[in-house]
Amino acid sequence: MNPKPTQSKSIRAQLLSAMRDGEYAHCDRLPRESVLSEKLGISRTQLRDILASLDREGFITRRHGVGTIINRHVLGAQARMDIEVEFMDMIRQSGRTPGVAFVRAADGVADEKAARQLGIPVGTAMLRISRLCTADGRPAIYCEDLVEKSKLQRPYTDAELRQPIFDFLQNVCGLSSYLDLTDLRAVAANPFLAGVFQVPEGTPLLSMDEVDYDIDGAPVFVSREYFADGIFRHTVLRKKL
Repeated sequence: MNPKPTQSKSIRAQLLSAMRDGEYAHCDRLPRESVLSEKLGISRTQLRDILASLDREGFITRRHGVGTIINRHVLGAQARMDIEVEFMDMIRQSGRTPGVAFVRAADGVADEKAARQLGIPVGTAMLRISRLCTADGRPAIYCEDLVEKSKLQRPYTDAELRQPIFDFLQNVCGLSSYLDLTDLRAVAANPFLAGVFQVPEGTPLLSMDEVDYDIDGAPVFVSREYFADGIFRHTVLRKKL
């Protein structure tokens, strides 16, 4: 029997923590699968699934006859742009204390860009969730998530609204994001973003315009994210296939 997604996520996080600054912080390799699975309290099949995901993401390299090598140069990367990480975790990984300045929800309609991204008519009723995350009290990430109102299966609570968007979608809409395609570019802060980030107009920001899809390839939601300069070191890992 496979572990529940939350269990796998917890064990994966446990292994990453052990490799970064825990039990395996000074090791070149992880223990044998039989030893590791027993220590973690899971089957070897379950462990292999978790190790396979860590291998795909470059944190480890598995070689037959050699073992599971820990890639410390990858573990040391602060923010991986090729891996979906919650904003709070991303800020923690940067060595700063995360916070949430505000989370706001507003009704709206799909503009031409959102309609094109989601494959829906212009003017479709939308829910816009805006949030500003801080790092050591400084505005760090501003995000606007756009979800079709028809996707909401029930009214949501204020507590649910403050959840990470992926939890909100799962709990309120019954939707799961499988992958996303993101357009990255540098932008100059317009008057609105300058006010949000408390910087002069024209200050450079990193923009990520993201469309998330479910496992069947259907668009789930649009996320428009902006990152303050000087807080994160964004890294992309590219493996030779």
